[in-house]
Amino acid sequence: MSDTAPDPTVPASPGLHPSAAGAAGPVRPAPPFLSAAMRVFDLSLGQMLWSRRTIFLALIVGSPLALGVLFRVLEAVGITGGVRIEGASVPGPTIFGGMIWLLYLRFIVPVLGVFYGTALIADEVDDKTITYLFVRPIPHGAVLAGKYLAYLVTTVFVVLPSVVILYLLVVPLGNGSLAASFPALLKDLGLLGVGLAAYGAVFAFIGAYFKYPLVTGLLFAFGWEQMALLLPGYLRRLTIAYYLQSLVPHSMPQEGLGSALQALFREVPPVWVSLVWLAGCVVVFLALAARTVERREYVLEQ
Repeated sequence: MSDTAPDPTVPASPGLHPSAAGAAGPVRPAPPFLSAAMRVFDLSLGQMLWSRRTIFLALIVGSPLALGVLFRVLEAVGITGGVRIEGASVPGPTIFGGMIWLLYLRFIVPVLGVFYGTALIADEVDDKTITYLFVRPIPHGAVLAGKYLAYLVTTVFVVLPSVVILYLLVVPLGNGSLAASFPALLKDLGLLGVGLAAYGAVFAFIGAYFKYPLVTGLLFAFGWEQMALLLPGYLRRLTIAYYLQSLVPHSMPQEGLGSALQALFREVPPVWVSLVWLAGCVVVFLALAARTVERREYVLEQ
């Protein structure tokens, strides 16, 4: 056994941990936050796209297409001369705008946000795979950011093609013009992307913070938001739907039932205010979710 002690004046070799110099291999530095997030994104995207959740929610997203086919069949066979509301014939662009507002923004987008956003971290905890992610030398917040990006790509891939198909089915009804309505389609596609981003950020925080995230998310989307929009005062400003609806009055029906709905939600902020609030919502809730993931210790149930 050698009595020679290491000279404290000699620095350890670069790349070695000070306490393990000469005994362990070089310590690999943690990758940058963005690089780590993209690695998690690559891993999560395929899992999300081919999951049973995506197949189930694709059926929900496809339900408006069934209505679009029904409307085309009614017009083709000449029943009542097309779609009518309160006796008045409704042109295709108006029907399409109403379906975007009532079916997509008020139902489908929140549903996708709830079922995907709350599961970003909760699924890893339930499957007991979060340990394998967190033991890697990457920031925990990068795991959330990468999975959030995968959520955005997955939901956009599911929603936007169905909207384009619905546009081709419904807008020509009643001699509607596809070319004249194309700018509105682009606005609607952008609006749906903004809605998916905002709801996804909120539900990502709910999924990281609450013990029962799916229940909490459903209560927020279809309890609090629905109730707050009907109440007078400033409570509606604490909902995402309040700011989204200011971006779609161009496509809402103007007569009959549509007029009544528009009157119910007539108080909307300016477009630029809504965009600033929605962007701030995405940044704030993603930061809160990342902070929660970084600080919280997830206990796996046996």
